[in-house]
Amino acid sequence: MAVAPHLISRMPAVASIRASVLIPLVQQIDKRSGKTDLLLASHGILRSQLEDPYAVLPMARYVALFEDAATITGEPALGARMATGFRPADLGPIGMLFALSPNIRSAFERLSKYVNALQGATSSGVFEENGDFVWSYRIVDPSMWPRRQDSEFTIAASCQFVRSCFRRGWRPIEIQLEHHAPRDAGVLERIYGAPILFGQSGNRIVMNKADADRVHRSEDKSLIEILERHIGHLVNEPAAGEAVNEKVQALIGIYLGRKPITVAILAAELKMSPRSLQRRLSEEGVSLRDLVRQHRQTLAAHYLGDRHAAPMSEVARVLGYADNTVLWRALRSWEKKGNHSSSID
Repeated sequence: MAVAPHLISRMPAVASIRASVLIPLVQQIDKRSGKTDLLLASHGILRSQLEDPYAVLPMARYVALFEDAATITGEPALGARMATGFRPADLGPIGMLFALSPNIRSAFERLSKYVNALQGATSSGVFEENGDFVWSYRIVDPSMWPRRQDSEFTIAASCQFVRSCFRRGWRPIEIQLEHHAPRDAGVLERIYGAPILFGQSGNRIVMNKADADRVHRSEDKSLIEILERHIGHLVNEPAAGEAVNEKVQALIGIYLGRKPITVAILAAELKMSPRSLQRRLSEEGVSLRDLVRQHRQTLAAHYLGDRHAAPMSEVARVLGYADNTVLWRALRSWEKKGNHSSSID
């Protein structure tokens, strides 16, 4: 079987997430609400983008979508409840690596090592504290807030992985979550099987050290090596001289329709001066105007060509236009200029 090029594409330099993480959420929204496509469109995501589990989507949109999904479905603990049916295979090769690990400690060490193959802007690690073994998870970008659903889902899914891969009745010592306590924390305590501390500096699972170190299986070293080699190709390890325009395109995908896109804002995000950013883009034969226009054209083609297309007003908002009229003017301009306009439109 031939290997498609996108299967070994690295994560962009800015915060993104694999479609495989989003697919279970969309399935849950489908079950609980008839507004899935409209909800996806409101966050600049097309259902067709989820057909490839290795596809990369802006993480900020995923986090916001998860929060809106909880509201629309009327389920405040949507993320945690959804995680109870999550399986290691749902994470692809990383999940399988977790499942094949000899003990809980090794499983979480590997999850921490390779989490950036699934999503960016994420800090994850293991450590020992007061004789306990702790796994931590946190989205490092403070602008992605609220993010209760992602935090509760990730911690609950990780607990579920341990139960399905190591011991069915396993319980952590304690759960720590960074957001404030919801009105009914009892639901979460039953799902996690442990007391919860809210308002913490990160999201953590505190485990019994002896449990974490107990060996459950012999490791197939050859299979582990194959999985790690494949996952290594997915991890974001920017090559020397990586094109700046690729980073800018990723930022455009995150900010379009949600935040002004200017040279100054993008330069600050990339820790460059505006002049340096403009110079680098010029050296690569593009401009910010070109990249914004190209991104808008691509999105417009997807949205307006989809038989389940969202209303024009929604498409205009997602593309960062003030209203339908401005969108129509842009569409006409692209047609007249043969899609070679040099303005942002």
